Amino acid sequence: MKILRTPDACFAGLKDYPFEPCYTVIKTKDGSNLRIHHIDEGPRDGPVLLAMHGQPVWSYLYSKMIPFLTDAGVRVIAPDLPGYGKSDKPAAREDYSYQNQVDWMVDWLIANDFQNLTFFGQDWGGLIGLRMVAREPDRFMGVSMGNTGLPYNPDATEDVIQRVNAFRESDERLTVFSMFKQVMQMDQKETAPALKFMYWQKFCWDTVDLPIGFIASQQMERPSMLRTLLNYLFVQLGKSNASPFRSAVAKAFDAPFPDASYKMGPRAMPSHVPTIPDASLAAQREARAFFGAWNKPFLSVFAGDDPVTNGIESDVLAMCPNAVSAPHIGGGHFYQWRRPEALSQLLAEFTKANQR
Repeated sequence: MKILRTPDACFAGLKDYPFEPCYTVIKTKDGSNLRIHHIDEGPRDGPVLLAMHGQPVWSYLYSKMIPFLTDAGVRVIAPDLPGYGKSDKPAAREDYSYQNQVDWMVDWLIANDFQNLTFFGQDWGGLIGLRMVAREPDRFMGVSMGNTGLPYNPDATEDVIQRVNAFRESDERLTVFSMFKQVMQMDQKETAPALKFMYWQKFCWDTVDLPIGFIASQQMERPSMLRTLLNYLFVQLGKSNASPFRSAVAKAFDAPFPDASYKMGPRAMPSHVPTIPDASLAAQREARAFFGAWNKPFLSVFAGDDPVTNGIESDVLAMCPNAVSAPHIGGGHFYQWRRPEALSQLLAEFTKANQR
């Protein structure tokens, strides 16, 4: 397996990310060494929250929350998924299967022998992390998650499957804004979610130099129209990382990817979200059955105003009868950034309540 490693210099000078790196090397199935990064902050003897990010971001997403959590006495462990952040980045599309990500993160979990954890996951952090919990349940005292789920769609109609596959393979080219226009309408109940999410899947795969910092800034900061247009000019030129108008947030989420060759993870992973039946079907069914019998605390913490996941919470609550729904706190898809204090308070209370 060809593996890329982002030079440390790319992370120099990041705003509000003073955390010491921790590294764990695991072996992939072909015997390659894969280095996974995590941060470990807060009191060593405090209750432990394992917080996992999704696509296309990294543990920097939790940088606003960590001070609130540690001040509340919570120890925070936040890894970077392989392909993201300071973790190694396999270079080929076929490396990024759903199963591989689960296997890699379970191996990371076991290598560190983390115990007595409360889990929190969002986006792909939930898809991967919930499967981790199902594989290593004795390491976890409670589960919390939001703006994510365990998608399972064995009954997708043949019409939907054909339309999704035909669209992914089509020559249609999406811009950031034409993609946003479609994805931000995902709360339309009359439309199959797969037929909306396919726009994000296709955009990510077709865009070789995915403008990750630009996308993160648009969703987390709501920049002015002028700044948006100036940065978008560089996106159109295929030089989004070179824009002198980028904010500190955009620079931070661009940092792991010095050039397009490092972006295979963010490009490939959306296509593995099982909105239609795929290779993950049996594993998803097994994991959902596991949570159907879960008798430990389970907290559903959704923003409530995220067009990507608005319809998922009802499925999560049906999947896990033991789940309790927290009040919606707003903040959109990346509410870790836009509602850090409110989300931290909920998670700190939940984590401390789970302490033995």
